[in-house]
Amino acid sequence: MSPTPAIPKRIAIATHPTMPEAVAPATVIAEYLQGRGVTAVHGLLDDASLRKRVKNNDFDLFIAVGGDGTVLRSAHLCAPVGIPILGVNLGRLGFLIQVGREDWQAACESILKGEFWIENRMMIRAEHKRSDESLGNWHALNEVVVSRGASVHPVHLSASVDGMHLTNYVADGLIASTPTGSTAYALAAGGPILPPTLRNILLVPIAPHLSVDRAVVLSEGASVSICLRDRSEAVLSVDGQIPIGLADNDLVEVRAGDYAAQFVRFGDPGYFYRNLTAHMNQNPAIGLSR
Repeated sequence: MSPTPAIPKRIAIATHPTMPEAVAPATVIAEYLQGRGVTAVHGLLDDASLRKRVKNNDFDLFIAVGGDGTVLRSAHLCAPVGIPILGVNLGRLGFLIQVGREDWQAACESILKGEFWIENRMMIRAEHKRSDESLGNWHALNEVVVSRGASVHPVHLSASVDGMHLTNYVADGLIASTPTGSTAYALAAGGPILPPTLRNILLVPIAPHLSVDRAVVLSEGASVSICLRDRSEAVLSVDGQIPIGLADNDLVEVRAGDYAAQFVRFGDPGYFYRNLTAHMNQNPAIGLSR
């Protein structure tokens, strides 16, 4: 938990570009805040002008109206410049979101009274290397995945931790997850649930064949290298974004990120376990929350 934050005066409200039903609620929230003397603008997450203003640190708070996918995209945008995010859930699950669609006004009132705190969540940094050349790097709030992609054959992977060989995998893939991501793909693959404020990396194999089939929680500050072996066809995916093709002996190096995602929270930190209990027995309809 961060020290008591300042009351925000400049607020951006954004919705997912493929969630048109969120535009009207976002507009209502913006008008409400403007009526309270706050500078508030709203738009789509892919709006170039809005994104430029966020990157220029023109806002004190970013309200993401939608589902977990909206919050995830918002984190990629806001975390590098340290702008806190408030999620308002219009989606199906909302593991990342504390405020429901009927609760946004009470949440805004609490914010304007300074009755909130900031939760910092670790992000991880993935770097794709080939023959010691860096081909790109990205930050993830949930997970980095090396997997078989469209191929029907398992991938052969070698994993090292802090430069020391850990194990080899023959599997559909390997997930390197943050504690936040432990309730996402890693959970579906059989991994444990970690408290979101930890700074550990979780390794979870996907459908391992005659390989280590247990998740491994790395110590805080550890880094992992995943190497593609034996002419495997594999792809790299970061927080579910467009997959990147990998070649033999490519390395994916994962470590703690250069910055954290910040979220506005209310009440005590036990909200996470209350949310978790409420969600665990749900079986959402086809499709991801946007």
